[in-house]
Amino acid sequence: MQPLDPAIAAAARQAFAAIVGVDHVFFNEEDQLSYQDKFAVDDALHHPAGAVAPATVEEIQAILKVARERKLPLWPISRGKNLGYGGSAPLLAGSVILDLSRMRKIDYDEANGTVLLEPGVSFYDLYDFLKSKGMKHWLSVPGNSWGSVLGNALDRGVGYTPYGEHTTKICGIEAVMADGMVVRTGMGALDGAPTWQLYKFGFGPSWDQMFVQSNLGIVTKMGLWLMPAPESLMGMDIEFERPEDLGPLVDALAPLRREGLLQQSPTIGNWLRAAATLTTRGEWTDKPGALSDEVIAAIRKKFNVGWWGVSLRLYGREDMNKAAYAVLEREMGKLKPMSLRPTTWKAGEPIEATGWTGTPLTFPMQNANWHGGRGGHIGFSPILPQSGKAALAQFQRTYACYKEFGMDYQASFAFGERHLINVNAVLLDKDDPAMMKRVDPFLKRLIADAKAQGYGEYRTHLDYMDAVADTYDFNGGALAKLNRTVKDALDPQGIIAPGKSGIWPTSMMGAKA
Repeated sequence: MQPLDPAIAAAARQAFAAIVGVDHVFFNEEDQLSYQDKFAVDDALHHPAGAVAPATVEEIQAILKVARERKLPLWPISRGKNLGYGGSAPLLAGSVILDLSRMRKIDYDEANGTVLLEPGVSFYDLYDFLKSKGMKHWLSVPGNSWGSVLGNALDRGVGYTPYGEHTTKICGIEAVMADGMVVRTGMGALDGAPTWQLYKFGFGPSWDQMFVQSNLGIVTKMGLWLMPAPESLMGMDIEFERPEDLGPLVDALAPLRREGLLQQSPTIGNWLRAAATLTTRGEWTDKPGALSDEVIAAIRKKFNVGWWGVSLRLYGREDMNKAAYAVLEREMGKLKPMSLRPTTWKAGEPIEATGWTGTPLTFPMQNANWHGGRGGHIGFSPILPQSGKAALAQFQRTYACYKEFGMDYQASFAFGERHLINVNAVLLDKDDPAMMKRVDPFLKRLIADAKAQGYGEYRTHLDYMDAVADTYDFNGGALAKLNRTVKDALDPQGIIAPGKSGIWPTSMMGAKA
């Protein structure tokens, strides 16, 4: 899409200012730059025309009316902190950012442990709110907690506690459709229902997940289940010496996760996670290409970490945790780990400020500074079965690809109940032109390699939404056709986030990458 005609941009800016006030409309060059993807491979690809920041549903409806009249695409963001996947930038250059960060209301049902949130509520906001109420419930946080709770759940973000699969804890959504209609899903379709955040499904089709990773509506409220504050927490931090220890570790944890003894979403991560957040690459080597085995050994020695590490935690009543811990200790001991450090906590004691306790954190984002200068990262995250053989093979192929393209390997294998997510962080140096030229072919190679194994990504950067959507190719791409049919019915002009998750209306298929 070409940049907005100046006359159209001026008219849109004036119309938006009449709705939200001139202080909440952002169309100058500095504004446009501020909404770009900070980690983009090519800054010019996703350049927005400007932004408008409503505070109410009524303002969103009025903005949509203006956008429909002028055929102006909007790109809704909650807080714009989805770093590594596109941040606050639109997929389609020339779109107007619909910045929902001013919408920050929290409704709390203490008795039932639920909240009803607006898009601008960050994990820090919700944590501070719950703390002010006595911390009777814990939240689950991702590694970037300055982002939106609602936005993270809608993009299937994950955290560290038993409630770490955030999208599964959604219960009830309010959304504004492209034509301005406001809908509430589930029990919210009953006006004044007290059960909106208690029963996910309602009557008839259940639509909550229709708004997850989609462009079919603008979510303005989301219900979320919270974890009751536990009586105790027990666990262990474990390090493993060799790369090939990954397979047996996955096979040991998988049955414990499936049977429910391990209710959290543990993540097996490699040695670079510590180094990339606490040091920079220049402290270890000045040689180009992927880090050598000698440098890797030096990093591991410095931080006393294994090739792989995992933190396991048990939550709930102390008697039950003690019994479960004995099982964990026995099963992990069979693997002969390099080290095993136990940890315990009981209600009333000082609590560790980590993701394992639902405490917001942002220090993992320091890995963007690994190369120095203008750093960043892009995620590559295919879904695998919970199989040690599959995980080890995926690691070996991907690690070889990192070496071939001269990239430093930072990756993890995060457990769901039945699946693994292989989260790979491709660390960037935007001041290194040679490296930046390698990033796109590298990621395309990873996507193609995963597809060859039958694996697809669950989440991806703006640059690769069409490519990843195309890997879901059963029956001639029937899923894409279904998505387009629904998009055509609800938003034929493509006003809301055209191209998100590879979903385009028929009228805009020419803009597809």
